Amino acid sequence: MAEQTTESRKQARLAILELANMISVPMSLNAVVRLNVADAIWEGGSNAPLTAAQILARVIPDGGGDAENLQRVLRMLASYGVFEEDIGSGERKYSLTEVGKTLVTDEHGLSYGAYVLQHHQDALMRAWPLVHEAVVDPSKEPFERANGEGAYDYYLKKPEMNELMLKAMSGVSVPFMIALLEGYPGFQNVEKLVDVGGSGGDCLKMILQKYPNIKEGLNFDLPEVVAKAPQIPGVTHVGGDMFKFIPQADAIFMKWVLVTWTDKEIKHILQNCYKALPAGGKVIACEPVLPENSDDSHRTRALLEGDIFVMTIYRAKGKHRTEEQFKQLGISAGFNLFKSFHVDYFYTVLEFQK
Repeated sequence: MAEQTTESRKQARLAILELANMISVPMSLNAVVRLNVADAIWEGGSNAPLTAAQILARVIPDGGGDAENLQRVLRMLASYGVFEEDIGSGERKYSLTEVGKTLVTDEHGLSYGAYVLQHHQDALMRAWPLVHEAVVDPSKEPFERANGEGAYDYYLKKPEMNELMLKAMSGVSVPFMIALLEGYPGFQNVEKLVDVGGSGGDCLKMILQKYPNIKEGLNFDLPEVVAKAPQIPGVTHVGGDMFKFIPQADAIFMKWVLVTWTDKEIKHILQNCYKALPAGGKVIACEPVLPENSDDSHRTRALLEGDIFVMTIYRAKGKHRTEEQFKQLGISAGFNLFKSFHVDYFYTVLEFQK
């Protein structure tokens, strides 16, 4: 082994210490979301630099709390670009960076804050010490080992968890859908569209508002899900199981559906899509897509981290895939043409045409 005092060895030890203590980052992020720090700083768009004591007075207006401990959290997150630290006045003050602004609640009551909280609930945290078990025996994901049943069944029995997950998905979904509708032209010639796994129909509503050529929208999800869906003009809610059938349409839209299933299950889903489409019909699937080569960019890291999240929480053999892997799955299901569209920094639109 090289000399322990060389610069490269020193940097290596620093790197492993940072990685070992990395849990401080998501847990501190979780803390500032719970405390509504971003909303306290933003306050109508002012985003004026505030001391920890000033922030604390806004998040706990009745008094109390520990400003020094809050400052410790803010300072650490500032090093990761969530907050901007200003010490020019002789005391530390904090404002929001572009990253921090994603945690500000918008006019619809949404932000990325719910996404942060959803990832760090007790049931999910219990699964993380068992990641190695997904390597030893992938027949059961760590979440099920830790909680006695799979995540989807567990969520259905925990209304508060399910509600938080839906809010988290809405907070992420709205900006993605805006980017999709601005950058993807594939809905132009569609008259009948089915959204597989459409939940309450929010995405379908946005698509229909943008494309009046779509005369009929079908929101397809589990019967217990669509039973709670609100009435939306032009949208029919249809209950069912995508592993048994998918309603017929000119095009099939699905967002973040394929990622949690195995290759065999995805092939089965796509085969059902193929049966539901006319000649020239297409599947429009929005998924996280891995790059072929690994690097240290934020995008690649976010995608690879999301892949481990799927493996740990949802399915040990559910996964993020490359474009080529998705293409081959489409071919195996009978589709002739494959295209991809990069309309969002994280998610990719995959088009399978019959």
